[in-house]
Amino acid sequence: MIESLRGKLRSEGYTLVVCPTCGEVRGFEGRGVSDLYRLLNEEPDFLNGATIADKVVGRAAAALMILGGAKMVHSEVISTPALQLFDGSDVEVTFGLEVPHIINRKRDGWCPLEIRCKDCESPEECLKRIEAFINNKE
Repeated sequence: MIESLRGKLRSEGYTLVVCPTCGEVRGFEGRGVSDLYRLLNEEPDFLNGATIADKVVGRAAAALMILGGAKMVHSEVISTPALQLFDGSDVEVTFGLEVPHIINRKRDGWCPLEIRCKDCESPEECLKRIEAFINNKE
């Protein structure tokens, strides 16, 4: 299943591909954690037990995947803080490249959510910081 999702990620230009337990594979093109956050809030059952392929996973994305109940995650690029958060979960994780942290879009520093979530002890604590970030941006 992961190989199929990785193929969609690469060939169809998605940033995120999710296959829930119902088998309805969907691809997403949103930036950052926007699609995961929306799914967690609007379609939480879609993530529960899902297999996910993502281009880049930082600590914030990892928290949303854990909270959503994902079963398996593959990331092309994953941060060490994300892997540390996954270590305390039941999510099976594979990845292409581990990096110390996720960089921002300008490529001149840390991703804003990676900074905000780096010291969080739990996915729930990350979610509070993600929500604060999203609410301050809108």
